[in-house]
Amino acid sequence: MLPPPPFETHVVDNQPPPFAERDLWHDDLALQQSLQREGAQAFAGAVQHYGLLAGGELYRIGFDANRQRPLLRTHDAQGNRIDTVDFHPAYHRLMATAKTRGVAGLSWRSAQPGAHVARAALSYLHHQAEAGTSCPLTMTHAAVPVLRQEPALVEWADKAAAPFYDARDLPIGDKPGITVGMGMTEKQGGSDVRSNTTLATPLAGEGEYSLVGHKWFFSAPMSDGWLVLAQAPGGLSCFLMPRRLACGRRNNFHLMRLKDKLGDWANASSEVEFCGAWARRVGEEGRGVATIIEMVMLTRLDCMLGSAAQMRMALVQALHHARHRRSFGKLLVEHPLMANVLSDLAIESEAATTLAMRVARAVDGAPQDAHEAAFARIGTAIGKFWICKRAPGFVNEAQECLGGAGYVEESMLPRLYRQAPLNSIWEGSGNVQCLDVLRALQREPETRVALRAELQQVAGRNDDYDRALEVALRQLQDAELTQADARALVSDIAVLLQAAALLRADSPLAALYAQSRLPRAAGVYGVLQAATPFADVLQRALPQA
Repeated sequence: MLPPPPFETHVVDNQPPPFAERDLWHDDLALQQSLQREGAQAFAGAVQHYGLLAGGELYRIGFDANRQRPLLRTHDAQGNRIDTVDFHPAYHRLMATAKTRGVAGLSWRSAQPGAHVARAALSYLHHQAEAGTSCPLTMTHAAVPVLRQEPALVEWADKAAAPFYDARDLPIGDKPGITVGMGMTEKQGGSDVRSNTTLATPLAGEGEYSLVGHKWFFSAPMSDGWLVLAQAPGGLSCFLMPRRLACGRRNNFHLMRLKDKLGDWANASSEVEFCGAWARRVGEEGRGVATIIEMVMLTRLDCMLGSAAQMRMALVQALHHARHRRSFGKLLVEHPLMANVLSDLAIESEAATTLAMRVARAVDGAPQDAHEAAFARIGTAIGKFWICKRAPGFVNEAQECLGGAGYVEESMLPRLYRQAPLNSIWEGSGNVQCLDVLRALQREPETRVALRAELQQVAGRNDDYDRALEVALRQLQDAELTQADARALVSDIAVLLQAAALLRADSPLAALYAQSRLPRAAGVYGVLQAATPFADVLQRALPQA
């Protein structure tokens, strides 16, 4: 064998193999067990297949979809206004795969119990592969029950739920499936949507209006239509504004620019001006927030799922690296302090996934079960605050496990790190969620009853949990809950709720979670007791043959 050429200066060694191809379903015991426990075992085959796609093709092309960001084209070569957004072909492939496999519509196409749980699992897997496309997918999914409120919009609802993706810029009558976005916030208002100034003027047709105004964040601007809020004569109201009218003419709106965002690069977010755009009212005048609230509840669930997915992907990236990289004579994962950090991350990740899937079960059962409906109401706000708030620090800790390699774009960690803060901002920031929890506890007593029942059902299984539960129940009895204390209250309840979810699931990590995080989670990871069975925790987190 010939020696290497003299200009070869090194041999590539001590590098982990590529992460993909992986079966994201097979690797995730917590997800598998959640699907069965939460009543969606009948859909296991479909979810399992998507795990293969997400850890293979979708994972690979997700890098392409983020490398080439969307491009706004306001005019064509002849000067005509067109307001279109060009995407990398990988974006459309991701969207088509997800839409076909039920990420945006399984909940509505199947009447079988567990459909919402299975759809949540599909969304969780998809988000691990590519998070930007999750935005239009979750809005399309969440728009369906709002559209169904209006008989005139049954075609919109059916095609939003349909397993077809059609990126062509055509009226919906010419398409087998559609996507739906939303536009709520304006420059002067942000979360305070009641300060919106966009005007909706009634037209001659029943339920038809003309919109004049703007939206500061207009999500997924290549959607076929958007649910928007505007001020009608009767107050703030909800409207469906289509991209193309039934006659084929483009609606009267201008895309002003695409947002230059920290992350979420595959997805386009825009600013828009309505210039007499035609829209149809959904629900009653003056009831815009009440009409669109079901959509917001569902998108907040997907924020939880998305953050749990980011945590999961960051964890397995770090663990994959640590199992193959050597330092100071042994594998990284064999160093006790690194094993402590990775185990702590694994516990946090499983708690996030388990609680998110429990809330998905509550959403699934809400139409038939008052307790589940009340728990879905309060659990969504608590989980959205806590899981989304924990994700950025979690991803950064996982990134640190890779050292400098985790700061380089060939790794997935920079993309995850940029993406991680989004879900805590989108669909209501942390303060909005905490105030929503406070409002529900004070004005909707059934939510307090449901939360107490959820926490009490696992009482007696763990001493650390029981001590924290006693304190929490006293807090929940306090009729004078104050805004200034809202974050402390919701944080404490969220940690306890995750512990309850793990205990209810009989997770082998439940006692470790309770021991390390009750009454309140520590500020840093890697502070588990030295006697923790790190190898067992990590084997559960990412099984090795």
